[in-house]
Amino acid sequence: MKRKGFTLVELMVVVLIVAILAAVAVPIIRGRIDAAKWSEGKAIMGSIATAIRTYAAEQGTNGTLPTSLDDLGFASGDCTGTYFTDSDFQISVSSLGGGTGDDQYVQFSITCPGGSQTNAPGTPENGYVLTANSDGTMSWAIGS
Repeated sequence: MKRKGFTLVELMVVVLIVAILAAVAVPIIRGRIDAAKWSEGKAIMGSIATAIRTYAAEQGTNGTLPTSLDDLGFASGDCTGTYFTDSDFQISVSSLGGGTGDDQYVQFSITCPGGSQTNAPGTPENGYVLTANSDGTMSWAIGS
């Protein structure tokens, strides 16, 4: 009579392989989860950038530089999402219209060091900075 089934050694090998795969997969999945959470923060930062450009177009080059989300027309809670609140975003506008003619630009940076809500993303630890450069391009960087 022949017995069918797995031996203890075969089962231990399978358990070992599953453990190795889990050890590799879990950190990768956590990184993807944080990246997905940051998409909310980046979307809000994009909305703030649009508001700054609109503000610059309305105020002209001699307008007062905005220093807060209130100055840009955001009401309390407008920039609050699942992982971020209004207070997580800091703006710094250095120019509403440098350059001349068609080469005018708005220079600013928006910083989000991290979310203050429950389950906010943990990486990168210093958050992100969105910068409008003098050549009209936008750039993302990890905060410092």
